[in-house]
Amino acid sequence: MKTCDHADTIRDVVPSARGCEECLNVGSTWVHLRLCRACGHVGCCDNSPLRHARAHYEKTGHPIIEGYDPPEGWGWCYVDREEVTLPDQTPQLGPIPRFV
Repeated sequence: MKTCDHADTIRDVVPSARGCEECLNVGSTWVHLRLCRACGHVGCCDNSPLRHARAHYEKTGHPIIEGYDPPEGWGWCYVDREEVTLPDQTPQLGPIPRFV
């Protein structure tokens, strides 16, 4: 079993928005939210039409996201393509709007 080598990139972060940052800006919808544990960017999941969390990873190289809507407590490493254990769960800023 492979082990993620990117746990040292996990930070305590403040979420950048109460929904997918880019979807809120362009009026799009999302299915679930993902939180970048390197910088706090909130983006939409791969099942969402615009896949902003993955686009953020591809642009920045920040490897680990947290399932954020609803708070799920799991992490995922895009590089190693595996679930990772997070040291904590990021609190939400408030109610997350539902779109899909």
